[in-house]
Amino acid sequence: MKLLDNKHAVITGANRGIGLATMDTFAANGCHLWACVRNIEDSAFSDHISILSENHRVEITPVELDLTNNESVAAAAKAISRQKLPIDIIVNNAGVIDTSIFAMTSVKAMHEMFEVNFFAQMAFTQKLVRNMIKQKSGSIINMASSAAIEGNAGRLSYAASKSAMITASKVMSRELGPHGIRVNSVAPGLTDTDMMRDNHDNDIVENTLERVSLRRVAKPEEIANSLLFLGSDLASYVTGQVISVDGGM
Repeated sequence: MKLLDNKHAVITGANRGIGLATMDTFAANGCHLWACVRNIEDSAFSDHISILSENHRVEITPVELDLTNNESVAAAAKAISRQKLPIDIIVNNAGVIDTSIFAMTSVKAMHEMFEVNFFAQMAFTQKLVRNMIKQKSGSIINMASSAAIEGNAGRLSYAASKSAMITASKVMSRELGPHGIRVNSVAPGLTDTDMMRDNHDNDIVENTLERVSLRRVAKPEEIANSLLFLGSDLASYVTGQVISVDGGM
């Protein structure tokens, strides 16, 4: 049984890390996809989605989306809506991270972090959710972070922007619930991605793992499996929740 057979999903940041693993997992479960990435000319990514589409007999459409550009956000949403297909799942996965202590974090840097991690993704979702409201069904999954719950030192802008995603998910779940739309957020812990490796020293990783019950870093596909559940009908009565996938942090 394929959990997402013949459903259609939008995934942002689909070319790497958790987004790529989610695209692979959704495709393997029969889901047609809009894979939103900043650079659709990436030949390696194009080859990957071509093979993925052929192996699982699903349609995967790359969509150019630059969350730092309002015109790009509007154009991407329009390109998806123009196809007149149902939008069953939206995964707001794309994001950026920054490390700096509070006293050294400029307001400009805060604005930039919120623009990508929160404002642009809310604007993108506003445009797409109209389709879900018309069809009276859908699942929206907003990617948060364990940093939003833990309040990690050096993560002021990142943690705050992810906290905004958690709160927005709860508000959206109340407003969109009467239309049959579920909204949840997922808060991953340390996950084996380029983002983690580029932004965490080995000492920080080792110290963090001492507080993790499973004593290891997550694989991207383990996070993707939680998104698969939330996007599927198995989670038909789950909304307004924050699902922590952090190995027992």
